[in-house]
Amino acid sequence: MVTDQQVRRLMSLIQKEKSLAAAAAKAGMDEKTAWKYRRAGKLPSQARQGHTWRTREDPFAEVWPELCELLETNPGLEAKTLFEDLQRRYAGRFKDGQLRTLQRRIKRWRALDGPGKEVFFPQAHRPGELCESDFTWMTKLGITIADQPFVHLFYHFTLPYSNWETGRVCVSESFESLSECLQAALWELGGVPRTHRTDRMSTAVKQIRDPSPQTGALPVSSP
Repeated sequence: MVTDQQVRRLMSLIQKEKSLAAAAAKAGMDEKTAWKYRRAGKLPSQARQGHTWRTREDPFAEVWPELCELLETNPGLEAKTLFEDLQRRYAGRFKDGQLRTLQRRIKRWRALDGPGKEVFFPQAHRPGELCESDFTWMTKLGITIADQPFVHLFYHFTLPYSNWETGRVCVSESFESLSECLQAALWELGGVPRTHRTDRMSTAVKQIRDPSPQTGALPVSSP
């Protein structure tokens, strides 16, 4: 089989040698082959055309509907587990060397027909750019003082880049409380990040008649 390297050498020798036969001999091919590649102007890898038809009969054609049903019920099943099950139920029909074929089929099924994958959007944090804070009711932790439940609100401050954090107990979720707690956190930090993100501060603009200490952490708004 003529290689790309031989054809490249042939094209280079054609410019130097007096005849095509001499260039072909030095390139390691006969004159007819050299003439064919000179006329085509393509490398062997460029001239080959891949086929789309199956060269062998699909060994899993008859059992594939069964496998699809199992995969739809439990998408996490491994190809090896399904293959071993087939070998038990159809003794002597499937050989060990066919496992790779089944793995390719299941991989293609997951890509085209399998369940959708959860999408993640990674966040790139940079030093000194962002700090975050939130108010959280801590009552569910069951903290007691003198055997009495300690019902309290906690202000939590953190830097997403380094996970540096601090906090303090506060009396309410208000703008005044936020200002006081944030100032104390920045003094302790010894610096001021470029952006501060906190919760929606609904109690700063709305009157809350019955704030419940059992609501847990309040949501953080978009920046």
